Amino acid sequence: ATQNSIRVAQWMLQVPNATSYMGCVGKDSYGATMKEKCKEDGVNVQYLEDDSTPTGTCAVLVCGGERSLVANLAAANNYKIDHLREPENFALVEKAKCYYMAGFFITVSPESIMTVAKHSAYTGKTFCMNLSAPFIMQVPPFKAALMEAMPYIDILFGNETEAETFAQTEGWETKDIAEIALKISQLPSEGDKKRRVVITQGKDPTIVAYDGKVTTYDIIVLPKERLVDTNGA
Repeated sequence: ATQNSIRVAQWMLQVPNATSYMGCVGKDSYGATMKEKCKEDGVNVQYLEDDSTPTGTCAVLVCGGERSLVANLAAANNYKIDHLREPENFALVEKAKCYYMAGFFITVSPESIMTVAKHSAYTGKTFCMNLSAPFIMQVPPFKAALMEAMPYIDILFGNETEAETFAQTEGWETKDIAEIALKISQLPSEGDKKRRVVITQGKDPTIVAYDGKVTTYDIIVLPKERLVDTNGA
């Protein structure tokens, strides 16, 4: 999920190697293909290669324009902070101005998340995360890791379902997405920065909460017949 976002960011920036990505792959053809394709896109990938586990794969079923995903995380589950701490890799962290991680990574290496989050806060950079899925909030250890990172998050992304789930797990008695986004934006922060919360709602307006205000942005709706499929990857 994060690698897809980084590839899109790279495409938007149009500057070779403006982005870098770290994750874990196996020493196999799938890992080699990902490295090759990311290099073609201009993304500098620095993978941890796991000898004992294959590269993660995902079956995508597209039926009538709708999609279902069945993920086999495999090596993606095996990232270790030791890789992040290697001098040549942490040099990429120090060089970066902005960081982005999916909430999915909470299930893999919370220590890596906190290392980057604290570095970002202490150096005045921008740290972004995505709620990613309702289960991140519903499983207590994952929710605890998310809340540990929350004070360091400058921009938090999510969708309406994830926002509702977050509110439920906080005991907030509201299903109003704008109110939830505002409340998340006002959770305690490390330092003086104010948090921006971006909640997407499919074809309905995107909600942005920042500095005590909520702004909505209308979505340009495509005719249904022009949609190839709903798989953002």
